Amino acid sequence: MTEANTVNVPKGDENPVPRARTDAPGGQGGLATPKGNTSIDSGVVAKIAGMAAREVSGVYNMGAGTARALGAVRGMVGGDKSVTQGVSVEVGERQAAVDLDLVVEYGVAIPDVASAVRRNVITAVERMTGLEVTEVNIKVDDVHMPGQEKDEERAEDSEQGPRVR
Repeated sequence: MTEANTVNVPKGDENPVPRARTDAPGGQGGLATPKGNTSIDSGVVAKIAGMAAREVSGVYNMGAGTARALGAVRGMVGGDKSVTQGVSVEVGERQAAVDLDLVVEYGVAIPDVASAVRRNVITAVERMTGLEVTEVNIKVDDVHMPGQEKDEERAEDSEQGPRVR
């Protein structure tokens, strides 16, 4: 058993602020308190980061081309859209690093969107998990053009041929 790491608090405060534990297994972050341990799986961090990134105006979608195509197929078959699509994380003992693949809307300032995404992801992950986010790397894979869905639907219809003869 490891000794709990806590922040020094003023006398009389019976609820010390927990610090991330140092014995968490790879892929999980955790907190140790005198009353027990809490571990945070990398999948949890990925979901938080994915949701936080999608909240930012100017983010159209997430994931590289292949991941988006698989997500679209999953959506047609009735599967849920994966919140972790386009998100990769590493979770250590006290820290987390996040990699994101984004598709942005045409016309947005990409550096501004990236900065807003980075800020939102760091805030959400640190607030919800207690882990320190060391970096958020962002790769912009594509730009969504206005009317692009209509063009894609027309292309799919023409590939299938006429439905009625």
